[in-house]
Amino acid sequence: MSFNELALDPRLVKNLGELNFTLMTPIQKSSLPHLLNDKDMIAQAETGSGKTLAFGLGILNKIKVKNTRPQSLVLCPTRELAEQVATELRKIGRLIPNIKVLTITGGKSEYQQERSLAHGAHIVVGTTGRVRKLLNRKVLNLEFVETYVLDEADRMLDMGFIEDIEEITDYLPREHQTLLFSATFPDNIKELSQQIQRDDVIHVQEEVSEKDLIEEVFFRLDDHKEKTSALLTVLGEYQPQQFIIFCKTKVISDSVARELAREGIEVEPIHGDLDQRDRTSVLSRFANGSINGLVATDVAARGIDVKGLDLVVNLDLPFDPEVYVHRIGRTGRAGEKGVAVSFYIPKEEELFDRISDFRNAEFKVQNINDCESHPYDIKPLMKTLFISGGKRDKLRPTDIVGAIVGEAKIDFEAIGKINIFPVYSYVAIKLDQYHHVLKSLERGKIKNRKFKVGHVR
Repeated sequence: MSFNELALDPRLVKNLGELNFTLMTPIQKSSLPHLLNDKDMIAQAETGSGKTLAFGLGILNKIKVKNTRPQSLVLCPTRELAEQVATELRKIGRLIPNIKVLTITGGKSEYQQERSLAHGAHIVVGTTGRVRKLLNRKVLNLEFVETYVLDEADRMLDMGFIEDIEEITDYLPREHQTLLFSATFPDNIKELSQQIQRDDVIHVQEEVSEKDLIEEVFFRLDDHKEKTSALLTVLGEYQPQQFIIFCKTKVISDSVARELAREGIEVEPIHGDLDQRDRTSVLSRFANGSINGLVATDVAARGIDVKGLDLVVNLDLPFDPEVYVHRIGRTGRAGEKGVAVSFYIPKEEELFDRISDFRNAEFKVQNINDCESHPYDIKPLMKTLFISGGKRDKLRPTDIVGAIVGEAKIDFEAIGKINIFPVYSYVAIKLDQYHHVLKSLERGKIKNRKFKVGHVR
């Protein structure tokens, strides 16, 4: 399908030709017909997939230039992305005279943004904090918005912006099109869709076979005692940034975690004996990239959904083949390849056969001695900061981000996931910036108040 087959404004089609956009990317091909038909949609799309052109054409195709009130709102997780999106929209719509795209983000003058809004804008591209602020001040009016886009929606939810999104959505007119663009499709995206989209939501994504994404590897060992050394060999062979090791008991989980910690590997056990706060701490740090691995039992691992998980290891094969499929399905997500390694001993041969039959596959069983011996030397990308304030203190993610950027003078991209609980908060910071941020917040304030900050262990 080519762009000139779509019901697009001829000026947009002509401009696409001048920009040498001739063939559609997969996400454009699957999304544009629904998007131009005014359907609410979830589109799974990575950066670089051509998603901005897709929703940009949808937005620009129905802009009424004579109405200078905002007709489209695009929310982005960072001001850098908002600037990129706005630039792309201006480029796509350059042959439509007098189209005005306004960027509303933190780090820029509110006064200038207020003046620009007073002069009129057709499309607003912004970050949640500043958009919400201008809405509360009644400077920004969304009553004419027809298209509402959440770009990189999963990233916004990761950073804790759900309350801002809910508040902004309440300002929109009853009838409008809502588009969610997300690299992944976890439960919180499903919940957000149910909350802010209409019933007839179209879900589009590039079709990728799970079997093509997950490499399944089996090692037959002589006895259980070999499993720890085999595990170290596998970690050295694959060098995963993040991984989960599944064990059949709490005792084995604790023992394996201790062995790996002695080797300097950043892991935590997770099982039913952990109290809720410890479980929350472990899962938060794993999800935000502050620890490399979890050593888990099946029950304790329920609800773990981490994108970009490189490796799953079955230290012990499960009795139920469906549990095996559920375990390995945690890797190979969002179009990324993953590896699932499983160990078994002679008396577990029947479990291996069950899995083979269930998967309808003939797995080649490998010899652990064929793997080269390398130390595992991957360190976490992030470190988690503790703040002694939370929802009861009326802290929002935007307050924390603003304080970190303001006090530490670091780039927004150095901040990872933000989890705000009733009386405390966790913030992931890139490893090379962590101590600088910690020292800056120890001296500074958040929302004009002093809070204790420290390490999460």
